[in-house]
Order: sequence, then structure tokens, then C-alpha cells
Amino acid sequence: MASRARIAGALLFLAAAAVGPFAPDWIVSIATIAFANALVVLGLVVLWRVGLVSFGQALYYCLGAYAVALVARWTGVTDAFVLVTLGGAGAGVVAVLVGFLLARYREIFFAMLSLALSMILYGVLVKTESLGSSDGFTVLTPTFLGYAPHGKQLGLTLYWLTLAVDAVAAVLVGLYFHSIAGSLAAPIRDNEIRVEFLGVSVTTIIHIKVIIAGVLGGLGGALAAMCIGHVDPAMAYWTTSGGFVFVTVLAGSGHVAAAFIGSLVFEAVRSFAVDVMPQFWQMALGTVLLLTILFLPEGLGSLVSRLRRRGEAKP
Repeated sequence: MASRARIAGALLFLAAAAVGPFAPDWIVSIATIAFANALVVLGLVVLWRVGLVSFGQALYYCLGAYAVALVARWTGVTDAFVLVTLGGAGAGVVAVLVGFLLARYREIFFAMLSLALSMILYGVLVKTESLGSSDGFTVLTPTFLGYAPHGKQLGLTLYWLTLAVDAVAAVLVGLYFHSIAGSLAAPIRDNEIRVEFLGVSVTTIIHIKVIIAGVLGGLGGALAAMCIGHVDPAMAYWTTSGGFVFVTVLAGSGHVAAAFIGSLVFEAVRSFAVDVMPQFWQMALGTVLLLTILFLPEGLGSLVSRLRRRGEAKP
């Protein structure tokens, strides 16, 4: 069944890539943002499986975005592949350092510490005039191995790049979930003392999860920055982190595909609600989350598990 799920996922990514040239520009733009943010949500899923909730993933999201903008501005390097790699790597380095602190805490302490670190970055950016202060600054138009598209072709190329990064991340995280360290998530969540008695360092495993979530957050921020074309301190603000947690609850943690499904649904509902009821769009999002909790308590990703169980029952 695992191989069948991978084939289904690959077909869905290929179908999404094939639909791009025929979709309106605004749909491609929304989908690109949704799939970029899905990487951050995927990192939260990695943490959620071990019972941890981070209210500070905007820290890595913002670092990835600012890394893209600053490297392009200071060095003139605009190649998207290089910038995305640097965005993920930069956020990963910070996650390594931050992880030494966060891996020692659990529950609300983990959540609040991650939030505090994100807000420290927000405060630094707001007070730094050379980084645009509260207004931020624009991101130079990216290139792709020497190819410099404009207009619709630029948006489409960024969309395909985002899908490619998502596909690689989905495969790697799926493999991690099936590894020994990934499989220990539930036992650690239930009783980490017993896991320690097995000779496994729970702190090390959680540190690794923090790094994975940080790298994914940086990649998402880098892709979002190139798509939006602008960065500002709001990317590190607590409401941004809260939005990612909202999508994680909406998506659930039962399957890798949940992050992408949840993020796409969230962006679609938010865009529709802002257009139809600009004064009450938060109410629409809250209603969707409430209905999901009531009727799909394990998130939208549980639909994938249900379809899988039905497929197993038919033979």
C-alpha cells in the first residue's frame, strides 16, 4: 500500500503541474502560495506527531524569505534554485542552534518558547532600518538556470518549482515517518520515559524534528518570498505562526498529503471569503475549522486513510 500511495501522490503532483498552463494567473498564484506554505505545515506535522505544537514556525518562514531577498540584493545572485537552497539551509542552521534549547521542553513551554523566539526576530526586523523596518522591501525577480521569464511565465515557472520542492519534501518526510526515528513519534508522545529505557535519546530525536521543521519552514518562506515579490517583518509575527497552526489542525497529521490538502483548502476558502465577505472572512475560516473538528476530528488528511481502508476492504 505504501508504494501505491506514492504512485497516487506522484500522479497528483503531475496532474497539478499539467493543469498549471491552462489555469488563470490568479489561481496559479494562490496555488503557489498554498503549496509553499504547505512545507511549513508539513514541518508542523512532523512536530505534532510527537505531541509538540510550535507557535513560532514563522521564525524559519521569515528567515527563509529574508535570506532570498538579502542574498539577491547584496550579491546579485537571482537563481531560484540557489536562493531556495540558501533559504532552507539558513533556517536549518538556526533550527540547529534553537533546537538545543527547545528540545529540552515539552507542551506549553515548547510552544511559548518557539513563539518568543519568533517575536524576537520580528522586533529586530521592525527596528532595523537597513532591512526596511516595518515596511520591508522588494525581492528581485528570480531566474532559473539562466532562464529569465516574465509575467505569466514567471508565475508558472515558480509554480512548477514549488511543486517540485513539495514533491521531494513529501517523499523524504514520508521515508522519515517510516524510519525508526519517525516511527518512535507515537511512543515518545505517549510515554517518553519508556523510550529512554530502550536506550534512545528522546531529546536528540526531538532536536532532529525541530531541524526538519525548520528547514521545511525556510524552504516555504523562500518560495513564498519569490512568489509574492516582497518581504516584511509580518512574516515573523505571531499571527503568521497561528495561521500555520490553524492549517495543521485543519489538515491533521495522519498522512503526508494532509499538509498539502489542508493548505490548499485554507488558501481557497480564505481567498473566496475575502472576495465574497471581506468584513467576515475570519468567521468563514472559523466555521470551516469548527466543521472539520466536529466531523473530521483527525483532519482532512484522514480522508486519505479512509479511502485507503476502503480500497483494502474491497478485495
